[in-house]
Amino acid sequence: MRGAGTEQTHEKAAMASKTAEQVAAQAAEQGAQAASNISHAAGHQNMQQLIQLRWIAVVGQITTISIASLVFEVALPMALMLNVLACLIAFNIASTLRWQENQVVSNGELLLALLVDVASLTAQLYLSGGATNPFVFLYLLQVILSAVLLERWSTWIIVAVTGACIAGLALFSPPLALPFDHARGISSLYLQGMLLCFVLDAALLVIFITRIMDNVRVSTAKLADLRQRAAEEEHIIRMGLLASGAAHELGTPLATLAVILGDWKHMPEFKSNPELLGDVAEMQTQLKRCKSIVSGILLSAGEARGESSAATTLNTFLDETVAEWRYGRPVVQFVFDKQIRNDMPVVSDSTLKQMICNVLDNALEASPHWLRLEASCEQGMLVLQVSDAGPGFPAQILAQFGKPYNSSKGRPGGGLGLFLVVNVARTLGGVVTAQNLPQGGALVRLSLPVSAIEIESNQQTMQDKQQDDE
Repeated sequence: MRGAGTEQTHEKAAMASKTAEQVAAQAAEQGAQAASNISHAAGHQNMQQLIQLRWIAVVGQITTISIASLVFEVALPMALMLNVLACLIAFNIASTLRWQENQVVSNGELLLALLVDVASLTAQLYLSGGATNPFVFLYLLQVILSAVLLERWSTWIIVAVTGACIAGLALFSPPLALPFDHARGISSLYLQGMLLCFVLDAALLVIFITRIMDNVRVSTAKLADLRQRAAEEEHIIRMGLLASGAAHELGTPLATLAVILGDWKHMPEFKSNPELLGDVAEMQTQLKRCKSIVSGILLSAGEARGESSAATTLNTFLDETVAEWRYGRPVVQFVFDKQIRNDMPVVSDSTLKQMICNVLDNALEASPHWLRLEASCEQGMLVLQVSDAGPGFPAQILAQFGKPYNSSKGRPGGGLGLFLVVNVARTLGGVVTAQNLPQGGALVRLSLPVSAIEIESNQQTMQDKQQDDE
């Protein structure tokens, strides 16, 4: 019997270890995919910024050409310049249609878009004075945008192309029929054009570089949060492997103790002594609880929706969880306020049950005389609020709430309970918050989507997954 129990424990531990490794590989793959999605989203937003900038360039060129020819009577090849403008409009319409959805935008595609803008600007400058046109400094806008948006080698391509364009304009483009009358100061048309070019450059750079840098900051923050979550999930996986290994090691001595206690119960020395017989019965009860905890660890290390779940209802699940937690806990006064009117079928998940018990255990340590658990459903969310009459959370604990080893208890390994609670809730699509109450004590609020544990939702999810696999 002992050999069979040990072999079964070995099998459970091996299964838990294998599942944990699969979860680690899956988490790594999901993390890489999420990071790729964040980068793709930033690239798409940057392309949208270039499209908007190109529409502004179209409006600016139309306005400048109209004012130069109609107001200042500058001789310009209107037909050719309008043809260049039409090509730019057609390209921007095609870009708008191409990038209207959140698709992947590569560095090469951004480089191509900027090269088209450089080519359009070069054609317009060639037709309107070349290097003598005061708007030649708009090339700097393309260079600065490339330095922000592109990889380093691509930026140097833009620098080389724009430099070659300016040199080519100086060599081959006829000069602008505009007097360089600098003595007139600000009244000089050339100086006015340079001033207008500077204002346009500065305004467009401030507007669009600010937007692009906002995109960069948002992407950086998302990537940092993703790295933090990946590190926390990796930490949880390591803890799961250690816990399953410890459970595996404890299986054999617990099975041995169960056999010994069973033998003691039938010995004449214990049968004739009711007090010793009661002690043996209590020891067997506590031993069964230890074995149940060990089995729960092994099951929780496996699939939370497969091995460690069972069909029940929401009210029954909460009642059973509270009853199991209260057994053996020295709480003086415990208030369970259940405000769930519409009961529903859910899965009785051991991981979720352990998460609730962890929150109650932390509150019990702070306030052994009074606890309150309030359960309600609000807009499809299961809301669990645990309040106590303890000293509350220190400010530094609240600032780092849910981080590992963030505890005021001062013992090694402290702070893992709430860390696991926050990560389990996040896995289920929920959130955990904490605050200190004005009248004293603390309140921990767990908000979980009911669809995460509802049986109908889970069955539909499985069906969708099977259809996707097919």
